[in-house]
Amino acid sequence: MTSPYARPDRSALDDLERLLAAAEEELVAWRTRCLKAEQDLTHGRGKGAQVSGPDREQARQRIGILEGENLVLRQRIAAAKEQVERLRTRLRFVEAHGAGDAA
Repeated sequence: MTSPYARPDRSALDDLERLLAAAEEELVAWRTRCLKAEQDLTHGRGKGAQVSGPDREQARQRIGILEGENLVLRQRIAAAKEQVERLRTRLRFVEAHGAGDAA
């Protein structure tokens, strides 16, 4: 059963969901790049290419930084998803309990 009033928040929630999906895709891309860079470093050593100590350490530090950023972004996405779900729950409650009378 549809509600008798238009939901102005529906568009915003849809936009937020699309934004979260895009951010999640970007995180996956960054993680893939990090893993590939790490793999390239590992395979480069095995093929006889010499990666100097400072360069190798710098690459490892950069990978660590990127993985830390990935973790922070994943946590932010999870928090945003939780907030969206709380908003949906509240909206369902309001719709179910006669919010049309409040306007």
